[in-house]
Amino acid sequence: MNPISRIVVVGLGYVGLPLAVGLAKRFQVTGFDLDRSRIDELAAGKDRTGEIDGPVLKAAKLAVTADASAIGGADVYIITVPTPVDEANHPDLGAVAAASRTVGKAVRRGGIVVLESTVYPGVTEDIVGPAIEQVSGLVSGRDFFLGYSPERINPGDREHTVERITKVVAGQTPEVAKALGDMYGAINGGNVFLARDIRTAEAAKVIENAQRDINIAFINEVTMIFNKMGLSVHEVLAAARTKWNFLPFAPGLVGGHCISVDPYYLAEAATRLRHHPEIILAGRRINDEMAGYIAGQIGRALTARKAGASDILVLGLAFKENVPDLRNTKVIDVVRDLEARGHKVDVHDPIVDPEAARHEYGQTVLPALPADRRYDAVVMAVAHHSFAGLPAGGLARIAAPGAFVFDIKGLWRGAAMPADCTYLTL
Repeated sequence: MNPISRIVVVGLGYVGLPLAVGLAKRFQVTGFDLDRSRIDELAAGKDRTGEIDGPVLKAAKLAVTADASAIGGADVYIITVPTPVDEANHPDLGAVAAASRTVGKAVRRGGIVVLESTVYPGVTEDIVGPAIEQVSGLVSGRDFFLGYSPERINPGDREHTVERITKVVAGQTPEVAKALGDMYGAINGGNVFLARDIRTAEAAKVIENAQRDINIAFINEVTMIFNKMGLSVHEVLAAARTKWNFLPFAPGLVGGHCISVDPYYLAEAATRLRHHPEIILAGRRINDEMAGYIAGQIGRALTARKAGASDILVLGLAFKENVPDLRNTKVIDVVRDLEARGHKVDVHDPIVDPEAARHEYGQTVLPALPADRRYDAVVMAVAHHSFAGLPAGGLARIAAPGAFVFDIKGLWRGAAMPADCTYLTL
């Protein structure tokens, strides 16, 4: 094996950028991304995802480029591109295949290509390897080598960063696995788990998020049951969590690029083996239906009090709290459902890019709370830190007399509400 000195990270999003910055502390690293505007922003020290602070990015010894001709001859290529699903919820490996072809034009003999994107078992060896072979004319396992190390980046999480988590690593040969283990271990204190083989590492990653999805689906289903009993699931969970081994999952909307997507990759692999994945798909169905359930709860409460259309303000559009990421957000489904019921809906989110919201969903986002509007309902959809203190006077300025406050996340449980507002939660 060639000593690892030069590394190229392909894809500089929520996963690739923090990894590239971390590796650049110990190796010569080039980050490659097809989005030239993204490269220009990074070169200027700005990360639109908010994962890397400006001063840290400016100080990083990281080269960034959108020029594929500038990434040739590296020792290791790490592919960190998205793995979404299509409209039928089948895996879309287009970005992985395209990145593999790009790497195929750049890899040299003895090079290692690592996939970090979440996939079902077999993708690295059955899709990435052949794509590189076709472009490069090299042979996988002889002229270049494959590896897999699943990403575990949690957007907005400053505690479980790439330097502080266990890195699962697998290689095409024991020598490749050791080399990659040493490479990743150089930035996280050697906290590396060497998986038996690439397919095992791929499988480990895909079940991580599927497990979370199923657990959240259980909580979402019991939310529906308890609501019919007149119980708040948040109060039930507060009691249940006093048991030492109760898992602390919460109800809500399951969006984003991981938990709401990855189970479909496992389901695809199972279906190809003629196994119907009942629990996995049941969990996905429940979580996908949660937006409609929440909109229905809101709509019925409004209709019972006031005939006709209501003015509603939804707080938050991102797929999770304290991140600007809009990918596969389920809040937009709540908004669309409420609009389909005839209501007028405004959306306020202080941290998402309004232009991105307009481009992705055709949705106008208010960058600040309106000073001249009062709403029949205020819906807390995303628990951004900036919303936590809103009940202390803030709601009185935007809520009409007799308004409902629908706190999906339970952020304001126990907070004082305006005297003429009705507080509801799941």
